Amino acid sequence: MSRSPYEFTAGNTPDAPRSDLPDLLAALAADLRRLDYTLDGVAGLLGPTASAALNRDQIIPALLAAERAVREDDGAAPLAAVVRLWLLAEPQDRETLDAALPGTGAKGLVDLGLVQPVPGSDLLTAKADLRPYGWDKNDDGSGGAELWVASDLAAHQQAGVLRHDHVLGIGQASTTLVQATIRRHTERALDLGTGCGIQAFHLLHHCQHVTATDISERALAFTRFNILLNAGALSVDPDRLEDRVSLRLGSLLEPVAGEEFGLVVSNPPFVITPRSDGEEAADQFTYRDGGLPGDRIVANLVADLPGILAPGGWAQMLGNWEVPAGADWDGRPRSWVRPGTDAWFIQREQVSPEQYAETWLQDASESRDRQHYREAYAAYLADFGSRNVEAIGFGMVWLRRPAEGRQASISRFEEITYPIEQPIGPHLGAAVDRSDWLDTHDLAGTHLLVADDVTEERHQRPGAEHPGVILLRQGAGLRRTNLMSTELAGFVSACDGDLAAGQIAAALEALLGGDAGTFQRSLLADVANLVQDGFLVPAAFTAEQ
Repeated sequence: MSRSPYEFTAGNTPDAPRSDLPDLLAALAADLRRLDYTLDGVAGLLGPTASAALNRDQIIPALLAAERAVREDDGAAPLAAVVRLWLLAEPQDRETLDAALPGTGAKGLVDLGLVQPVPGSDLLTAKADLRPYGWDKNDDGSGGAELWVASDLAAHQQAGVLRHDHVLGIGQASTTLVQATIRRHTERALDLGTGCGIQAFHLLHHCQHVTATDISERALAFTRFNILLNAGALSVDPDRLEDRVSLRLGSLLEPVAGEEFGLVVSNPPFVITPRSDGEEAADQFTYRDGGLPGDRIVANLVADLPGILAPGGWAQMLGNWEVPAGADWDGRPRSWVRPGTDAWFIQREQVSPEQYAETWLQDASESRDRQHYREAYAAYLADFGSRNVEAIGFGMVWLRRPAEGRQASISRFEEITYPIEQPIGPHLGAAVDRSDWLDTHDLAGTHLLVADDVTEERHQRPGAEHPGVILLRQGAGLRRTNLMSTELAGFVSACDGDLAAGQIAAALEALLGGDAGTFQRSLLADVANLVQDGFLVPAAFTAEQ
């Protein structure tokens, strides 16, 4: 494959960790592994309550726990020093770091751009955040990983407002996308807006080649550093990085124009930010602000992403959308989807303009300057008011280009704001498979089973002969609840695999009465919805997969 003009290969970008020092990278990885600087190792050092507080960006309990661990066991001192340095942003002296990381040493950390001297002292302070990250193995023992991720220091680790080219670390949005992505082998995958590379790490575990793009040179430098630091765990040859990874510098789809991918994932800069006259790119927070008015960045991606998908390929992304006063939340998202595209939007949250402004001003520590906070807050409200925006939605988006010879058949827009099972990706994939199965099979001739996680709930007033409410509940996946009619409840109770759906529907028609044919068509339409949502499963479905 010829090299793209957008290819990013720099290993020494200003104000970013260096990835052009392979011996030091290998030494650092060995040091961190020996120290057990892993999720489990840090949790064992700090304990559950301090670890939970640190996950909320509260560092004091972790500082106290690290001090206590060293008092109780001198052997904990090296790991505690590294935790203090990077997770808690506490300066450490050179001698301590030389002892904790002997292969790298304090000088090596400086050379890599991970720490910097504190003027007038022998202390070194973190220049970047470096923390453990990973995921568990699958049931068959495959797929797990223990990694380290470098990013810029977060708001709770430094004073002042974040720099505008801030490279975000492991945040709630990135983990939400990780959990939502359908993990299937794909030859070519795209991580659009890679940031520090979290999505790319996961893609490398089930895709042959990953292209990662970003408009920020610093973000790509962090991603390159992270991939090479974790080369062994990611099955990447440091001397042949291009065999598995292509890093591209450019805006949105520009660096991959004319190419096709089997899978695209994106945590784009979707935050809706007030625009101002004379604004330049340097005035924007590149990790979250796409530079377009309102929700246009998400609208454009929804419309354009199918154009870079291979037949049968799909894209998954997160996004915000504006909800005008008096309108349904899905009105704007529906208008973005181009004909011939399968689409599934799940709104997970909806907030007021005031809540939205507070969230994102706090995110960049803009609340620390009272006057700036007041002016920026007012600008958010004025911006939303100019478009009559009543609320802002947040959620997950799945898009697919149908395979050759297939028509688009999925168009779902639903609101699910309660807790769901994580990771949700496998359940989303199974739901898509069931929809595709329904398109190509005769439901009336299908033998159905009640899914293992489904329970029935009945409510009736004391003394009533029949229940007034019958609910079908899922214990897994999207954990839906379905309000059942009497005939649908009767149908589900008969789904033990012995009779075909059409036979059960005919028996209920004879028992309950109703217009010939109409009763069965209406009932089987409701049954199809239960199959699509996973309450009922075709007996042969699992075998066919």
